[in-house]
Amino acid sequence: MFYCHHVFVSFFLYRYLRLAVNLLGFCMHRPIPIPENPRLTSQNVTVVIPSLQGDGGELWDTIRSILATEPSEIILVTVGAQEQHAKKVLKELNLSKVRIYSVSQPNKRRQMVRAIPEIQTDITIFADDDVTWPSTLLPWMLAPLEDERYGGVGTNQRLRRAQCPNLQQRVWGYLGALYLERRNFDCASCMFVDGGLPCLSGRTVAYRTSILRDPEFTYEFTHEEWLGQYQLNADDDNFITRWLISHGQKISYQHHKQAEVLTTLEDNPKFLKQCLRWSRSNWRSNITSMFCDRHIWRHQPWSTYAVYLTTVSHWAFVWDTLLIYFFLDMAKPWQSDTRDIGLAMLVGWMFLSKFVKLLGHYIRYPGDFFLLPVSIGFGYLHGLIKGYAMLSLNVTAWGSREGADDDDAYRMRRVSQKHHEALAFRGATVCCTQ
Repeated sequence: MFYCHHVFVSFFLYRYLRLAVNLLGFCMHRPIPIPENPRLTSQNVTVVIPSLQGDGGELWDTIRSILATEPSEIILVTVGAQEQHAKKVLKELNLSKVRIYSVSQPNKRRQMVRAIPEIQTDITIFADDDVTWPSTLLPWMLAPLEDERYGGVGTNQRLRRAQCPNLQQRVWGYLGALYLERRNFDCASCMFVDGGLPCLSGRTVAYRTSILRDPEFTYEFTHEEWLGQYQLNADDDNFITRWLISHGQKISYQHHKQAEVLTTLEDNPKFLKQCLRWSRSNWRSNITSMFCDRHIWRHQPWSTYAVYLTTVSHWAFVWDTLLIYFFLDMAKPWQSDTRDIGLAMLVGWMFLSKFVKLLGHYIRYPGDFFLLPVSIGFGYLHGLIKGYAMLSLNVTAWGSREGADDDDAYRMRRVSQKHHEALAFRGATVCCTQ
């Protein structure tokens, strides 16, 4: 009994201390305010949009929403023949602030690197081609960058909900909305506690252009390795986040309604493929951060426990089962009524913990509360997705977007001995990543 008591308490505290502190951090977090006389304005910003497409209503809606914030210019980097098609549409729409370039094969890192030499402003914002910006976004994203110590800024994201969805779209869209809600919660809470976050999401993120132009950054960004065997050309936002942390740059997260970016996720079974891709990316990046770079242990100790370690240790079904097992073992000497009350309290707490940090979503959409059992069930199912992702980390396929996997072999390819010798010559030390 004594042994089970200590094991139960240890398991309970390890799992739920994170929730308690993060709830406090989320409530206390405030974005960095916009200064009265800002040094940086929208004219200091170039927006880069890597896209597989050269046309499409969603892409041009994204561009229009960004143009409404009045950046200096937009650089659209597309693929192959899409460039000429995009230029034709651009001419028809008479959008003078948009420049278009292309790369030969679809790869986001290639597209980003293609745009960087063309940027003429102090601040670069990368944005996905399916986001919608509020007109108030840029002042909030630029506010932290008034301080030279900051190198990157992220913002909160919400799902752009489908109009008149059918039941399937409603359920999958609900799961996607909760994914973003959970991410917003983790980012805001960890940012308050120790200035960390899991990743500056590439859906919309601002960097100092001087960081991106650094030749060392460019080389490492285009020669990242995984396990010393593969050249990795996926997970671009994870790489840049780690680069900023390892080079002493502060990062910020602006959680504010006026800095809220809308985005789309799959509202069909392809959402599972998105979850699988995200899980693989989390495994690769978090393992690298914890065991190769290791800067986060010193600079972001709370975020390491609350976010990074969960990749390895957080398996909802396993944890819930073990907690109930150790509680029942600990409570064997108790009277049956007392034991039943204690078990009911434990199960009630587990239920509350799966709901409370998503409260903001249910306040905005109270009708979704009836889908809560779907969320809980999916949380257990996600353990299987996460386990399969762990066993297939050398896979980078999207599987959810047309054309995204045309050059999938390039995103994760084995490196030759000659390549290793070149890295050694540069004095590079390969661990899990460069």
